[in-house]
Formats: sequence, structure tokens, C-alpha cells
Amino acid sequence: MSAFRTLDHVDVKGKRVLVRVDLNVPVENGVVTDSTRIERMAHAITEVADKGAKVILLSHFGRPKGRDPKQSLKPVAAEVAHILKRPVKFVDDCIGETAERAVAAMKQGDIVCLENTRFYPGEEKNDPAFVASLAKLGDIWVNDAFSAAHRAHASTEGLGHVLPAYAGRTLQAELEAFEKVLDKPAHPLTAIVGGAKISTKLDLLGHLLEKVDVLIIGGAMANTFLLGLGKSIGKSLAEADLAATAQKIMAAAKASKREIVLPVDAVVAEKFEAHAPSRVVDIDKVGERDMILDIGPRSVEQVVSVLARSKTLVWNGPFGAFELEPFDNGTVEVAEAVAELTAAGKLVSVAGGGDTVAALNAAGVTDRLTYVSTAGGAFLEWLEGKPLPGVEVLRIK
Repeated sequence: MSAFRTLDHVDVKGKRVLVRVDLNVPVENGVVTDSTRIERMAHAITEVADKGAKVILLSHFGRPKGRDPKQSLKPVAAEVAHILKRPVKFVDDCIGETAERAVAAMKQGDIVCLENTRFYPGEEKNDPAFVASLAKLGDIWVNDAFSAAHRAHASTEGLGHVLPAYAGRTLQAELEAFEKVLDKPAHPLTAIVGGAKISTKLDLLGHLLEKVDVLIIGGAMANTFLLGLGKSIGKSLAEADLAATAQKIMAAAKASKREIVLPVDAVVAEKFEAHAPSRVVDIDKVGERDMILDIGPRSVEQVVSVLARSKTLVWNGPFGAFELEPFDNGTVEVAEAVAELTAAGKLVSVAGGGDTVAALNAAGVTDRLTYVSTAGGAFLEWLEGKPLPGVEVLRIK
């Protein structure tokens, strides 16, 4: 992690530390329904407080158009206090007199949570005047929100230009995990790319093909590749207009001696619904009324054998319609194999993206992989090789 400034480079004692976290968590009726993100960042927040800093949490929440009590961080601040097991004072503004007074009253080790930064249009516009109003509240800026690092907003990037800037521990862990996967991986390096659409993942496939030894394609995306090979896919979801693009990707892979793995059998049904009558067919025998809803047992074996000879795995996207039983089987079986290989020390496994995290949670293996990123868009942009503004600003020049 030599390339970025971290908390190892600074003494925070007595300092006012603006910590950008991602508190954009699901809330229903004033109650946080999934606090995974908060649990992950808990130790990173308490470390700064325990070193004697005055910790000032900054975050966006939802997409408000101006000040909206329904999009207040107040219930989230209460959940943060509950998880940290220490007081977190909520302040109902993030700049101006109210915020300044609250910060002035802080003692070493105190934690406050300021109101939703997106109540001000200056946040998303990265407006210098808004950046200056935030900067007035702190001596140091710590970015601990990888999931928002792909946006150049005031609190995610702008502050890094006006205050001494450092990566928080959660962000640091994320960057270190990623370094192991694409920057300095142990080979063979395998990527699993699933999900519905190639169109949203063209940049990703292009970038990964330069890096990986094997590319395993799953989900409805694989159907578009099967079309490119001239196979019949019945009524399966696919992007027929991108079959030629899939052919080009396969040709590029062949030319650069990269292996692409596609399903050899499939679980098909005539209806897209849970527990619809289904059967396993060879990939060449998909009927015209069939929909491919998961990979079959031979495909699972093929994927697991590729993983068994890999040293590093990056995974984004499920294999089938994992949200419907029993079409989650393929994804769950692969997830269990990844967890076992990782636990045995044979595989470094990093996964991320919303659907992938949901699938790994459903399989019950999230904590057995090397690293699972809860960042959606930022994880994808990082996989595509794009520089992330909130990370670049932390680079040691």
C-alpha cells in the first residue's frame, strides 16, 4: 500500500478529522434494515476516536432534491452509535453555524455525525465554496468510502485538495485486496463475470482479458456468447444484437491465448418462476420453448476444476437466476467451492457487486472469501481499470 497515504502517515490526536464514510444503507420506517456496511467500518471509526481525534462523520444518503426530512441521516446515526457501542451525536446540518458549533464543543475521542451532504447541490457539483464550508470543520480528511470513490463529489474528492488527505482503514483494506487480485496477482488468475448484460460490461471484459488467464462467463451474458457460437438458446434472455461483439471478444481471447469458459449444460424451464418444472440439458439441446435459468452440473464441475488450478479469483456476477430457487444451485455450489479453496489457502478470492454479494450471502460464504466488496459501481469501475477520483486524490505524488 505504498502508493497511498494512510493513517500510518499521520498523528490524529487532538485533530478534527472529517471521515467520509458510506452510510447510504437501507432504511425502512426509520429503522436500518441492513447494517453490514456500518459493521464493516466500525473498527475504522473507533480506531481514529481511540487515538484522541475528534471524529466528524460525513456521508450522503439517497438522492434528495434539497433538504428532505425523509432522507435524513438521523436514524442511521443512531444505528452507528448502537454498533459502535458509544455515543454518536447527530447534527442536523453539515455546514454552517449549527455544524460549526457542534464541532467546537467536541472533546478528544468524541464522534459526531453530520446531516446528509446531498442536502446541498454543491456536494454533487464538487462546488469549491461548499468544499470550503466542509473543510472549515476539520484539520484532516480521511476517505473511508470506497463505494463512493468513483464519484468526484465535494466530500468524496474535493476535500482531498484542500486538507491533508488519507485513506481510512476500510478503504485501505479494499485497495490492498484489489492489489492482490489485478495489480500483483499470483497466476493462474481467473475471473468469473456473470449477470444479465454484456452491454454494461464491455469495458470490464476488455480490461480483464488483458489481465486474466481464464475468463468464466455466466448468467444471461453467457447466452449472448452461445448465440455468437451459433447455438440455439430457445427463449433465454440474451442480447442478440451483441452476438457479433461476443464473437470478437472470443477471437481476441484466442489470439492472446486466454481461455474463455462457457456453460456445457444448462438447467432449463419454460417459465421464469420459482420452482418451475425444470430439467438439465446439454448446451446443444436447448429446445425452442426453453429458457436457460442456471448452469448444469457438468458446467459446475468444469468451473470448479478451473478454480482448483487457479491461484487468484475475481468474481462479479452470478451464474443463473439465483434469486429464484432452484436456479441458485449453480452459483451456490461454485461459491462453496471458492470458500473451501480459499479456506485451504489455495486461492485468493475477491468478489463484489450487488448481485454477487447477495448471492454469496444467500450461499452463506461471504466471510470465507479473501475479500468481498460491498461497493457496486466503484468496484466495477475499478475492475474496468478506470481511475477512481476519491482514490487518486490519496496517491502519494
